[in-house]
Amino acid sequence: MTDESNSDEKDSGATVSVVRSGEGETIMLGATRMRVLEDGSNTGHRLGLAESVLPPYTPGPPQHRHAQHDEGFYIISGTVRFTVGDTDYDATAGTLVMVPPGAPHTFANITGQPAVMLSTFTPDLYVQYFRDLRDLIADGRELTPQVNMEVMSHYATEPVTGSA
Repeated sequence: MTDESNSDEKDSGATVSVVRSGEGETIMLGATRMRVLEDGSNTGHRLGLAESVLPPYTPGPPQHRHAQHDEGFYIISGTVRFTVGDTDYDATAGTLVMVPPGAPHTFANITGQPAVMLSTFTPDLYVQYFRDLRDLIADGRELTPQVNMEVMSHYATEPVTGSA
């Protein structure tokens, strides 16, 4: 493979995807910057992958649960607080949090330092959710918890009772 190439053909005909530093689709959600590394188009929609940079004191989405996909979060730097039901977990660099379908959860950066995390979506269903939020913001809509949950509902996701 050469440095100019973003993919390589193997003997089997499979395409290898390479996303270098600074590449990938950037989605801004307020002050949060997300870089989509895999939107499912190279994995038969089995996996989506994104890097997110959460500025200091960034609130997360309303607590919710997914019906059709697993979501994973690997903390690269900083601290991210995950709330699962009534329990808080402060995840620092090197921590992996896996959320199966049906588990109530949310996350936030409650510290004065930025946090960076890598998120997986299996299948890739949820990547489009972030694109939809970006488009709503671009259209001038405020990203309230109610609007967020409305968009989530299009992706087999529902609020945890009493949290929206």
